[in-house]
Amino acid sequence: MPASTRPDPITLELYRHRFAGVAEEMGVTLQRTAYSPNIKERLDFSCAVFDAAGRLIAQAAHIPVHLGAMPASVAAALRHVTDWAPGDLVVLNDPYEGGTHLPDITMISPVFEAGGDAPVFFVASRAHHADVGGMTPGSLPLSTELFQEGIVIPPVRLARAGTLDADLLRFLLANVRTPEERRGDLAAQQAAHAVGERRLAALMAVHGADEVRAYAGHLCAYSERRMRATIADWPDGRYAFEDGLELDEAEAVIRVVAHIEGETIRFDFAGTSPAVPASLNAVLSITESACYYVVRCLASDDIPVNAGCFAPVVVTAPAGCLVHARRPAAVAGGNVETSQRIVDVVLGALAQALPERVPAASQGTMNNLTIGGAWPDGTPFAYYETIAGGMGAGPEADGLSGVHVHMTNTRNTPVEALEQT
Repeated sequence: MPASTRPDPITLELYRHRFAGVAEEMGVTLQRTAYSPNIKERLDFSCAVFDAAGRLIAQAAHIPVHLGAMPASVAAALRHVTDWAPGDLVVLNDPYEGGTHLPDITMISPVFEAGGDAPVFFVASRAHHADVGGMTPGSLPLSTELFQEGIVIPPVRLARAGTLDADLLRFLLANVRTPEERRGDLAAQQAAHAVGERRLAALMAVHGADEVRAYAGHLCAYSERRMRATIADWPDGRYAFEDGLELDEAEAVIRVVAHIEGETIRFDFAGTSPAVPASLNAVLSITESACYYVVRCLASDDIPVNAGCFAPVVVTAPAGCLVHARRPAAVAGGNVETSQRIVDVVLGALAQALPERVPAASQGTMNNLTIGGAWPDGTPFAYYETIAGGMGAGPEADGLSGVHVHMTNTRNTPVEALEQT
């Protein structure tokens, strides 16, 4: 089917669920095959489908802070790898190459049609690995620079044409406290990718790569039309808000001005404090994730989430500020703490435009907990958890206690599972 052909609405909806189903099945596979309780029990992972250009096509309902930033990871992989082959696996965790913080390891692999010589799609997963080295167990230290937080992985091939790079894997595992757990979780991501690749290849075998590719584009165009129409209904204006992060020395301010102009919305973080000598700095992909998340929450929930959904949203921030950190600023907590405060600030701005839709402030933190040490035989262990707080009330509903909100979507770890690790 030529990409220019007008899509059939029924077929479009079928493809929406086909693509989403691929991401969901990847997630189920990752959960069931994972080694660590952080992934198996807490579900601290995300899966998504991208087209050959790196556009987000579909995602599962996993972790918002992952999903908004994963397109930047795919873009980084495409910049560094140009000779893709079936069976390739690229991994990365570098926050300045599309990552969020070092424990979040992203895996990307290509999907080819039968006999094809170029990828038609990519599948990606991001999973929080409970330890990737660094100063303290759990890899969320009180750091002042990135190098203290763990091993930094730029976009590199973990597997080439189906053959695992055993030397690279051995190098990575030598830099973490719990190598067998990391090995198992990376293998689980690989298993999830195998499922995603098979499902997309089967879809192309039945319907043809041209049709599948075309409907991926149609879905993005449809989401963009819907989102632009949604924003066009919001009152034009300039809406400012600011809040702070409480530090030992002083408060670091996050300031945003939301500009609603016709069918676009622009978030400008000029006036935000400079990056701090602590781990609370956020890279720009996290700030973009927070803005995308808020806009998505305030729009109709039947708009498919893909690249088109975020096309009318522009995010700018001065390089070197708290929400657009530059290498080698420490960022371990930017992903799990500052991201929540960015959401609060963006919601505070848009509450002035849409008071009937924006809820009261929620917990504003992920309440991170890391535990580590050594067993009696000297073997290191590391454990990571986020503690649920509360959700603010909305115009038509009470708030909730003991739930995760906004940029995280994880569960708590059952004590029985923790005792068995």
